[in-house]
Formats: sequence, structure tokens, C-alpha cells
Amino acid sequence: MRPFAAACLGLTLALAQPPVAAQEAAAEPRTALRVCQDPNNLPFSNRSGEGIENRIAEVLGKAMGLPVTYYSFPQRMAFIRNTLRYKLPGQDYPCDIVIGVPVGFDQVAVTKPYYRSTYALVYASGKGLDGVRSGEQFLALDKRVLSQLRIGVYDRSPAAEWLNRHGLVDSGVPYRTLDANPDQYPGQIIESDLAAGKIDVAIVWGPIAGYFAKRVSQPRLTVVPLKSERGVQFDYQMAMGVRHGERAWKAQVEALIDAQRGAIEAILAEYNVPLVDETFSATRP
Repeated sequence: MRPFAAACLGLTLALAQPPVAAQEAAAEPRTALRVCQDPNNLPFSNRSGEGIENRIAEVLGKAMGLPVTYYSFPQRMAFIRNTLRYKLPGQDYPCDIVIGVPVGFDQVAVTKPYYRSTYALVYASGKGLDGVRSGEQFLALDKRVLSQLRIGVYDRSPAAEWLNRHGLVDSGVPYRTLDANPDQYPGQIIESDLAAGKIDVAIVWGPIAGYFAKRVSQPRLTVVPLKSERGVQFDYQMAMGVRHGERAWKAQVEALIDAQRGAIEAILAEYNVPLVDETFSATRP
């Protein structure tokens, strides 16, 4: 997802059209699992099928005995309108499922969740942060150390609000959640700028943090999951999305999530996704 952005998009997939009820008819048998995806959005998806959601889609397709096909559109404005709900007269929809949407996202019919993650703080070793393992420890650092840090955050994200609440706005280095450049991807804040020393800390959605921190070999990067606090929600449940009104298809997807939960969790672990449960954040916003 675009910097969860896309949620994570605070949480934004930046999708702006109201839901449309779909008529559930006696559909023809499926010949493929047709997935709506962003073509350049690692760690979630890309054209080469290297993302978390690509891998999960392959698991679901195999379980259904169907090939997986993709319809790609940048996950910016009107993503759902141009993918899941895109239909020309006399033609079929180009795709039938979005593999990653936050629970509560009303543009689609949301399935049961299949993981919960949280925003995370990522820092490079040797910047005076070694040993920090929680948001509380980070905030308890000497004020002189904190004031000198360059903290990269996406605008309009929970991370930006968190800096504001704790008097660290002047340390923030803002990044645009939505960028017109098709080559932009959310992990650049870590892979390029944090690794190169342009910033000292990045606060991003957990799957982005875990994947790119693992991918960067030098400098050594540490990922610190952040707990939600009053007024700032960091953790979110993620699910899949189908068209409103397609109840039978939604039920089938939920059954697949249950049946393939072990395989899905193995993929999340492989991509170094920080997983949390409902007890992780004691104080809800």
C-alpha cells in the first residue's frame, strides 16, 4: 500500500468514491483469481509478483485450483473506482479482489482480518539510539539527542501526529504520502534516505519498516513497533476487499483465509512483518 498510507494510508488508501452496491447474480464459474494491485508498491505488490500480497494471492489461487491474474493501477486517488469497480458497458470487471485493505475501509466489503500490524520506528546504529526498543524509551532520550535527530515521516500519517503531540515537529522531515512520480515507492524513505544518512529515524507502517530494514545490509537497522496511545492509533487490522453485495464471494474468501492461515502467516514472517495482537496497545485512541 502506498505509505500506509494507502493507509496506511493517518491511514489512507486515498480512495475517494462512495461504495456502490453490486448485484449478486448467478455468476459464471471463475477461470482465474483476478487481483487488483499496485504495480510498484513493495513490500505489498509489484508487476514482478514479488510482494506479500502477490505471494498470498498465489496461495489462494492454488487452493482454488485457479491461475492468478493481475489488473494494475497505482494505488493513489480513486484506486477502487479504477480497479475493483471499473466496468465498461458490455464488459466484465477486470479484477475481483484487493488483497490488503484496513478493517473499516468502507469502499469495499471487507473480509475478516488476516493480520494486525503497527507503525514502527526504524533507526540506524551509531546515531545515539542503540538500545531503544520502545516508543517510550525513544521519548525518554535526552532532549538534546532528540532535538538533533532528523525523523522522516509521511505527511498526514499517525507518525506526523505523534511527533506533534510530543513536541518533535521541528525534528520531523516530511515526505509526501501521495506522489505523482510512478517510480516512487513507500520504502524509499528507508532504503534510500535512512540508509544514506539523510535522516536518522523513519516512522512508517510496520510491513514497510520490517521489509526494507531487512533488505538494507548497511548500516544495521533496528525496527521498533510503536504502541497506539490516546489520540494516535498506530496498529491496524488488515483484511481483503471485494465488491459490495458479493456475499458468496466474500464468504468464499473468508473460508480461504481460515484454511490457508498457516501459509499466510509464514509469508508475513518471511517478509519480516511486525505482528501484534489486540493486547499490544493498552490505550485505544
